[in-house]
Amino acid sequence: MTERLYYQEPERRTFDAIVTRVLERDGRPAVHLDRTAFYPTSGGQPFDTGRLGEVDVVETIDEDDDIVHVLSAPLADRAAVRGDIDWARRFDHMQQHTGQHVLSAAFDRLFDNRTMSFHMGADTSTIDLAREMNGDEVERAVDEANRVVWDDRPVTIRTVSPEEAAQLPLRKEPVRSGPLRLIEVADFDLSACGGTHVARTGEVGVIAVSALERFRGGSRVTFACGGRALRAFRLQRDAIAGSIRHLSVAPSDLPATIERLQQDLKQSRKDMARVQQSLAVHEALRLLGDATSIGGVRVVAQALEGWDAAGLRAIATALTAHQGVAAVLLSATQPAAAAVARSADVALDANALLRTLMATFGGRGGGKADLAQGAGLAGDRAAIIDAARVAIGAALR
Repeated sequence: MTERLYYQEPERRTFDAIVTRVLERDGRPAVHLDRTAFYPTSGGQPFDTGRLGEVDVVETIDEDDDIVHVLSAPLADRAAVRGDIDWARRFDHMQQHTGQHVLSAAFDRLFDNRTMSFHMGADTSTIDLAREMNGDEVERAVDEANRVVWDDRPVTIRTVSPEEAAQLPLRKEPVRSGPLRLIEVADFDLSACGGTHVARTGEVGVIAVSALERFRGGSRVTFACGGRALRAFRLQRDAIAGSIRHLSVAPSDLPATIERLQQDLKQSRKDMARVQQSLAVHEALRLLGDATSIGGVRVVAQALEGWDAAGLRAIATALTAHQGVAAVLLSATQPAAAAVARSADVALDANALLRTLMATFGGRGGGKADLAQGAGLAGDRAAIIDAARVAIGAALR
């Protein structure tokens, strides 16, 4: 059984231990120790990393009464080792986990809204709440949580029996039996938890919520604490500064300016589509003049510069409005977009022809017998055109 030092000493960075078992985990060397300060993934909190002597600890796994330390290189059985926790990673986890306790307690105290689950990611963390929240309610909870953080209240650890726990005002019912490890934020929260936490709420720094969404009948709140919140602020600051520099607007005008630009872009695309539709008719007439005849059918198979997928479709439709036409049009981009079409009086399956080309040149797409579109065709455009002509000839024979 591994003695878990982090339960009573979450701030501990180094320790001495003995290797009690050598094993492998997923083909990687691993060990059990008689004691450890490395925290394994549990309760929404990720594992610790660090070193055992000169060997890196790359993962820490909870395994019943023992903890598996997955290593970058083997260690000898019964070896005496000195453990060093990656403190920057551990302290980040302590900030996020303690911040979660405070924020969850704020939701519970102000709105009687229980936290159903918690997950700590690499950049942000999430709390899933039982009921839906609106933005104003979330901001009230965030203000209350930060008030407690800035009060710099003590965060204490104690272990109690189930009978003692039953008499205490725990924020939520414990899910495990036996003795319970409790984390108490003075005069604000009392919860059963096996994770690592800071000694005072002031060490959390700040709690910042970045997103609110509906989730499984309740709400999912995305947040960051301490150093993560600072990094998120810097990222948003730089993004906003770059945006206002390029758009030459004040920060307060940025949302309205972006909305206007989106509307302008949408209108420009509509205008472009109308222009392409008009030009497609003239381009179709030009291409018909260069058409070759296969089995009495005028075949247009070309790659066209300056036309996107919508433009290719418009030209193919204009071409096959004439009788006796089969068309295979490619974009000039790599990989290529394709439009395959035929006139109503031509015995050719455009969708089958497209599938034949994709079988050789890759890509995806589909359609109907008279018109099909594809994208992602890779290879020399001349080779694709030649293959199309051969396939059309075979189909018309």
